[in-house]
Amino acid sequence: MSSLELKDLYDGFRDPDVIRALAAEIAKEAARLEEPVYLMEVCGGHTHTIMKYGLIQLLPENIHFVHGPGCPVCIMPKERIDHAIALARMENTILVTLGDMIRVPGSKSSLAQERAAGRDIRPLYTPLDALKIARENPEKRVVFFAIGFETTTPMTAALLEQVEKAGVTNLYFHINHVLVPPAVRAIMEGGEAKVNAFIGPSHVSVIAGSKIYEPLAAAYGTPIVVSGFEPVDVMEGILRIVRQKNEGRAEVELQYSRAVSREGNLKAQELIDRYMRVRGHFRWRGIGDIPFSALELRPEYAKYDAEKVFAGVLSNEPIDDHKLCICGQILRGLANPKECKVFGTACTPSSPLGSCMVSSEGACNAYYRFSGI
Repeated sequence: MSSLELKDLYDGFRDPDVIRALAAEIAKEAARLEEPVYLMEVCGGHTHTIMKYGLIQLLPENIHFVHGPGCPVCIMPKERIDHAIALARMENTILVTLGDMIRVPGSKSSLAQERAAGRDIRPLYTPLDALKIARENPEKRVVFFAIGFETTTPMTAALLEQVEKAGVTNLYFHINHVLVPPAVRAIMEGGEAKVNAFIGPSHVSVIAGSKIYEPLAAAYGTPIVVSGFEPVDVMEGILRIVRQKNEGRAEVELQYSRAVSREGNLKAQELIDRYMRVRGHFRWRGIGDIPFSALELRPEYAKYDAEKVFAGVLSNEPIDDHKLCICGQILRGLANPKECKVFGTACTPSSPLGSCMVSSEGACNAYYRFSGI
């Protein structure tokens, strides 16, 4: 039996003939639509697939993509980034976080600028690396600036579990884990975005299950198809949405059934619930304060909570984005990157004004990389 190679996992899902066949089927179904489909792909990973493989050009004119808030770096408000900077500036402190966060601008600086000025700021490949750093530097405080949707939250919970078992006392957590359904609900309740269907995030759904979208489909009459990240996945997801529209249905469907179930990963959910609870509110960049849309450590783990232990150096004053940046409008589904006056000129991946240009999941980054800019 031959060994499995990486390309074996995606080859069939990038087949041009299959993509073209799906495009033809979508066009046939779309001809029967009574109204245009405004399809929000919530996850930035889907945005990059759509742009990288030119899927927009394959679709009929009555199907439109609307970019959503599913990029954990993009939705981080400046005051939270300022928290990371303030923590990194403390004496005898190492701040660790996932790579993309380092270049996101805060109100006056960024973690990249702070690192250039001599602060000890380290990107992580996996959150569990934070434990190794804490063990190797027992004389210093190590602060993990944790970000991400439901996808990455179990890794933070697993890290805290390991910290407890190992008896490590110099590792602290600044929790910025956010939740998809409340953000989608906030966008729909806002009434400004022209959205009547969703491609559901796939990696989020691996953890949380497709069940979390059922109340949204019921409340807003919007088909939701949880799709994988490959171009064939996305095209099949669009086809399923158009068919739902033609059949008068608004249901949650699983295209990505090879990785996602309705219930999700129950062990991961239990691990998260053991260490974290839902916050009363959390401010999202460009969207505003969304109740019950993020997580925090449970009170019994307050000794690890950087927001409580180092509250004296942290300000919670809301800070707005750069006036020329329309990242907030993009995250709310009200604009696309090319409508921004500074896109690709004053704002580029190497010199970003806004977070949507920084992240590997940001819509502006996707347009910049794959639109021939």
